[in-house]
Amino acid sequence: METIEIMQILAQGEDSENQFKKNITNADSLAAEMVAFSNGKGGRIFIGVDDDGSISGLTSEDVKRLNQLISNTSSQNVKPAINPTTKNIFLNNTLILVVNIPAGINKPYQDKNGIFWVKNGADKRKATSREEIQRLFQRSGLIHADEVLANGLTIPDLDMDYFRTFFQKRYGDSLENQQMPLEQIINNMNLGHNGTLNLTGALLFSKNPSNRLPSFIVKAGCFPGEKITGGNYIDSRDISGKMSDIFHQTMNFVLSNIRHIQGEQTVNSQGEPEIPRIVLEELIVNALVHRDYFISAPIRVFVFADRVEIISPGNLPNNLTVENIKAGNSNSRNPVLASFANHILPYRGYGSGILRALENYPAIDFIDDRDGNLFKCIIIRGMA
Repeated sequence: METIEIMQILAQGEDSENQFKKNITNADSLAAEMVAFSNGKGGRIFIGVDDDGSISGLTSEDVKRLNQLISNTSSQNVKPAINPTTKNIFLNNTLILVVNIPAGINKPYQDKNGIFWVKNGADKRKATSREEIQRLFQRSGLIHADEVLANGLTIPDLDMDYFRTFFQKRYGDSLENQQMPLEQIINNMNLGHNGTLNLTGALLFSKNPSNRLPSFIVKAGCFPGEKITGGNYIDSRDISGKMSDIFHQTMNFVLSNIRHIQGEQTVNSQGEPEIPRIVLEELIVNALVHRDYFISAPIRVFVFADRVEIISPGNLPNNLTVENIKAGNSNSRNPVLASFANHILPYRGYGSGILRALENYPAIDFIDDRDGNLFKCIIIRGMA
């Protein structure tokens, strides 16, 4: 790092990527800082610097001791072990030590006491809620919400007629011809375990998953103006059921509340929707398949006078950005659910849905709200 860059960082103060420490003597405290940075985007610890950014400095003996402490802590007190780098730097004839901790590639990390630490602005905190710890494992690819067992939904909750039809279409053979119990078939398809459905099995094939999973629905509303104003609405629905039912009902809700343009069609035609159907299909399917199911919240679909908003729980996973997805990049948050979706919904699974939507209707904005932990699609009306 250049001297000018360091001085600018010290002048700006601590933030989520830079921490100042006058000195460090406690391995547990250092491990907590390392774990928090490794579970986040990485960062640097400036040792020999007061909280206000003023340089207090270190002795050569301090630096020798600190380098040994950092090496021991990163290998023994952080699980899995990490590999920070250090650099001794003279500023105004005063020695400081800069510790660089990269974003971890084996998340989630914990200290030797089993505590998961995460960044919280310029500070750190323990990850304590089950959902937050689950998301740490989710980002590492170690667990996926779509494989978690559903809340009390079992094989008797399956819509058997619907499941039989799907099985015949998907595998080219009837369910009755299989030489194994239904429970084993469900296990083999990765739709459940020991008679209990997982989230994929419940959302796709149970008779009424919202009885046990009431958060995984779509809340839809149509409003006369450009914002939500109290109880003044044109149409409002809670859309529940199997995922295929939710998809079709959500499509119908939006299509029935936007304008249709006759164009050159005959007077008896219904006209074409102002937002092309394929655009709505791609974005609604994207919300259903790729939302974060570790978050107990519904998808929200709002129709305003000037726009349609589709709001999904969970920001973009891993390192995806809005620019990435516009370029056709994708990352499957719910791989089992996605593997079945292309046999049930108009979902191709190629990572091209956003591209296809933009090609057919460029007036779409995307907001990846990491603080609010949501992803929003905003489709501007009146562009047809």
